[in-house]
Amino acid sequence: MMKKLLLLAFFLSFAVGATANAADKTIVLDGSTTVGPIAKSFATYFTRKFGIRVTVSESGSGNGAKSLINHTCSIATLSRPMKAEELAAAKKIGVNPVAHVIALDGLAMVVHPGNPVRSLTKAQISSIYRGTVTNWQEVGGPNARIVVIQRESNSGTEDSFKELVVGKGVQITRNAETQASNGAVKNRVSTTPGAIGFLGLGFVDRSVKSVAVNGIAPTIPSVKNGTYPVTRPLYFYTDGAPSGPVKQFIELSKTADGRRMISELGFVNQ
Repeated sequence: MMKKLLLLAFFLSFAVGATANAADKTIVLDGSTTVGPIAKSFATYFTRKFGIRVTVSESGSGNGAKSLINHTCSIATLSRPMKAEELAAAKKIGVNPVAHVIALDGLAMVVHPGNPVRSLTKAQISSIYRGTVTNWQEVGGPNARIVVIQRESNSGTEDSFKELVVGKGVQITRNAETQASNGAVKNRVSTTPGAIGFLGLGFVDRSVKSVAVNGIAPTIPSVKNGTYPVTRPLYFYTDGAPSGPVKQFIELSKTADGRRMISELGFVNQ
């Protein structure tokens, strides 16, 4: 009987050790749908090169911050800085969020390809999203109702747009439609002649038309040199200074391979 118990204890300790080792070799990312393509591209590369499993979830920047605070991810991916209330919640339970800027992004204002409008000022865009301008004719376009598309409240892209364009604390029109991702915004705008929306630069393709903001087109050079007025950093967040594989994963953004991946996805290297 004693031999059986010792044997059972040995196998249990082996199983626990194997599970712990597997967990040590897994990096978990959660957060922004905008940062998602970079995170997934890095994950594929990192797993192939180093044999370390990397999982990526895209539940939104707000949920990424919660995951970091709740210790359910190794890296939170955010398309905006952590908010004061998130930092306070983290500090309260001993979590020390450290920000790592991995790339730059321009928030492109996009319309249907058939819309003749080529440029808008930030003031005009703000008026559209506040609901004081409701017809394209008021900003040099056709006599057609403007269909306003925004992101969900948990989105870092939504937060960045409000802060950079509409104004912090300003209420977006109640008539705005809400979409859950960059892809959903792009699909809605591409199929709706009167629509306007905003996308991370890496998501813009020929299905939509980007318009200049204050006369500056959203391009990699204009984002990099800071002349495009709706530019933001993209972040990886860790609990404290990273080490080991997590540090190596984050520093991929500084390597030639990482910079190539960022560029190929349409985002901007620092």
